[in-house]
Amino acid sequence: MDLNNTVLTGKKLRGAEKMARIPIKVVPTETTPKKPEWIRTKISQPEEVQIIKDLLRQQKLHTVCEEAACPNLPQCFSGGTATFMIMGDICTRRCPFCDVAHGRPNILDPNEPKHLAETVKNLNLKYVVITSVDRDDLKDGGAQHFADCIREIRQTSPETLIEILVPDFRGRADIALKILSQNPPDVFNHNIETVPRLYKAMRPGADYKHSLDLLKKFKHYCSEIPTKCGLMVGLGEVEAEVIVLLNDLKDYQVDYVTIGQYLQPSKSHAPIHRFVTLQEFKHYQTHGERLAFKNIWSAPLVRSSYFADRQYHGEAVPSPYMSE
Repeated sequence: MDLNNTVLTGKKLRGAEKMARIPIKVVPTETTPKKPEWIRTKISQPEEVQIIKDLLRQQKLHTVCEEAACPNLPQCFSGGTATFMIMGDICTRRCPFCDVAHGRPNILDPNEPKHLAETVKNLNLKYVVITSVDRDDLKDGGAQHFADCIREIRQTSPETLIEILVPDFRGRADIALKILSQNPPDVFNHNIETVPRLYKAMRPGADYKHSLDLLKKFKHYCSEIPTKCGLMVGLGEVEAEVIVLLNDLKDYQVDYVTIGQYLQPSKSHAPIHRFVTLQEFKHYQTHGERLAFKNIWSAPLVRSSYFADRQYHGEAVPSPYMSE
């Protein structure tokens, strides 16, 4: 775990402080590029957004929607859905594309699984996505906490479908997968994020092949449960590299794929290399359909957990996020 001994437990490092010790330094952006019209979002039903936020705070829960500054937050919250982020809001990694704070995390809250289950029931969610910060400080990477959350939700909302979006469990994959296989989700999701050439810069501490292996190994434990993987474009990759990545995901038996445009959280984060064209997104969509994934969504505002229930049930990318 890459943490300075002077960092106090619970202190959040963001922006330049967070990026200070990554291997390939980020040069702060002086002027952020103007977003194309097709990736602009509008805030709808602000009162519904606030209701969800208030409920989350009452239960001491976090969402990746808020912590990662997702552009789809207004649409998801106003629709009564959220992707829950367990194990706190401080990550042990320093990925320069991510807006989640870095630091020395607090100890796990043993009541969080119960609070999460209560919230899922109160919101009457039929499909829930659970993700987490990286917890390299834990011996199992947080796998048992994921399993506890799944178990509690199954008990209070047995009809709810559960998707988990897990970290890479660096060095602990076999231990973590064995634990999760005892209380498996309905979908196992792990984001590969970008092409292997950009890993050292964009995913310090992670490994492309390890992430692929994690997805495939889960099938060894739970062969009947689908796997899912998401990536961003616009970080500096070229189109041919994304095609190879999609081929790799198919070879490693991934079922669902999401591809979306990277958006820079702040001027201190990794810069946007380019805004990917709608035609290129369509090319990735078409190639994925040729590879016969169960479903692939490729469009600018697509995110790994956005409308996850619709993708799971085989629907196409929702308009107005279609890449056409």
